[in-house]
Amino acid sequence: MDALERIEQQVKNNPVVIYMKGTPQVPRCGYSMRAAAALNECEVPFAYVNVLQDPDIFANLPRYADWPTFPQIYIDGELVGGCDITLELHASGELKRMMEAAAAKTAVPAGDA
Repeated sequence: MDALERIEQQVKNNPVVIYMKGTPQVPRCGYSMRAAAALNECEVPFAYVNVLQDPDIFANLPRYADWPTFPQIYIDGELVGGCDITLELHASGELKRMMEAAAAKTAVPAGDA
């Protein structure tokens, strides 16, 4: 399976997934750290992909949804955006609502996608 197919599977098979530098427990950049913290504060399980450990994902994810930077957050199969958008949605309470609605549709465990 090529990288774009793997990304498609990860996005479609996880209600919420963040593509980030590092992990939620050990982020490797400030933007990834802030976005993952916002997701964690919503108390809804989410999956993650450490793009630093997968050069194919790192190289191809910007092509997948035409979004050039990391992190990238997908909820219910759709790109939400990066750090700034995620923080705005979190501040308004919308992020939690979106995550809860997506999680309610499926029972996929959180963790490494």
